[in-house]
Amino acid sequence: MAAINWRTINIDALDPESAYNFDLSTLTPTIQPISTPDVQTLSGQIRQLLRGGNAEGALRGALENAPYGADEQGKVMPQALHTTLVTECLNQIRATEMSPLLQRIYQSDGGSELCDTLMKYLYKGMGQGAASHTSGNVHGGGGGRNLTPQATGGFTQAGGRSFGGGEGGMSVFLSWHEKLVEMVGPGSIVRVMSDRRTV
Repeated sequence: MAAINWRTINIDALDPESAYNFDLSTLTPTIQPISTPDVQTLSGQIRQLLRGGNAEGALRGALENAPYGADEQGKVMPQALHTTLVTECLNQIRATEMSPLLQRIYQSDGGSELCDTLMKYLYKGMGQGAASHTSGNVHGGGGGRNLTPQATGGFTQAGGRSFGGGEGGMSVFLSWHEKLVEMVGPGSIVRVMSDRRTV
């Protein structure tokens, strides 16, 4: 009897109604896996729409075909590729066209779902920061120079600070976020934060 340490027994495993015994995979809807070549093909089709001047069709196509079920070995690459694609679509649309475009998307079939998917991409873009969407230069427009931070006694300015202008700037995400929340309300934010499907 003294050989058993009662403090190490997980009593939650013994309770049948405990969350410990609940299969969390039942909370996530089943999603058909998408391979990296499929995402690249879709990307090419959407870029063709962008080159043709159909930014609304490109954005709608990107939002309708979000790669939730990317294959595990390439999960990061397809989602990053698609995030970049959505950002390119958002950059092609002028500020005066945002509200009418969002209105048309929201009032179409499945519009609420598309707006929620757009909100996911806006948060993803804001989370990555503006520097990752520029042409590969950390400081956005440095002409390919390799900049190294100088020691300043604890203070540094090494982070990307290009929050205005430029391709994929933070201001683009913030203005889209403002218009989207104005259109669909704060419920979209709650749905995005609680959805287990990530982009």
